[in-house]
Amino acid sequence: MRSGPGELRIAGAVDLGALARPAPAGPGPAPGGGANVVDVTEANLAAEVLERSRRVPVVLDFWASWCGPCRQLSPVLERLAAEDGGSWVLAKVDCDAEPGLAQAFGIQGIPAVKAVFDGALVAEFTGALPEAEVRRWLDQLTAAAGGAGAAPGPAGEAPAGPDAGGGASGDPGYAAAAAALARGDLTTAEAAYRAVLDRDPGARPATVGLARIALLTRVAALDERRARLRAAEAPDDVEAQIAVADLDLAAGAVGDAFERLVELVRRSSGGDRERARTHLLGLFELLEPSDPQLVRGRTALANALF
Repeated sequence: MRSGPGELRIAGAVDLGALARPAPAGPGPAPGGGANVVDVTEANLAAEVLERSRRVPVVLDFWASWCGPCRQLSPVLERLAAEDGGSWVLAKVDCDAEPGLAQAFGIQGIPAVKAVFDGALVAEFTGALPEAEVRRWLDQLTAAAGGAGAAPGPAGEAPAGPDAGGGASGDPGYAAAAAALARGDLTTAEAAYRAVLDRDPGARPATVGLARIALLTRVAALDERRARLRAAEAPDDVEAQIAVADLDLAAGAVGDAFERLVELVRRSSGGDRERARTHLLGLFELLEPSDPQLVRGRTALANALF
């Protein structure tokens, strides 16, 4: 999912609309859950997601009007939100209108769904899952929120314990990092993630968060037009190709980023090959292990190496 043609978007504190504004006209999803469905912007993130999540789970639906699978999943989520009568809240994020929020939450493909409870990210899934799987995931989420049980894992998996996978089991640092990223404040977000790691050195979400911040920092230092021109003129220049791979990944063009570095590995040797391979492995760490794009990328790298 690109935020724009070759454009990196890092959010600022911009008021882009009021709470529960009407859905955009056209083929995009239209809210159908009444008070249990809200539109989320950078301006109301703290109140409508972080604060609400202290009382009930908030399910973030990242979508865009041009996304066909989004048009399948969003009405299902809206209907289920209405049926469940306030046991959870659906918070809709239009990724075209709110590219900063999409980056803050690490969105690399849509539709993407993330659950926030007690100020922390606790569960997620990507893609237009069948309604039965979505219902099962929501039931696990609300059951966990209603008691001391575990939060749901990815759809189709058994619930995970509070520390499974180094997860965000209520540490307030995750909420602080998400809010800072939404403001484009990378320094504060980095400090929040490092504080989480001080408390829980094995917390993978914090490690991934730091890697994402490093990516955004590298990309922010680039002149995109010059970087892409340099890469086009020097296809075997490792640093030039790495810079454009970073730009693509930051913009959500995951396949493009992986393909560029896999091809560089394929045609290079020695230190250049190792530099490209090592950087690609670092980019792999930004995706969930079950992400199909990661699986394809690892397979392509293995083929290029052997």
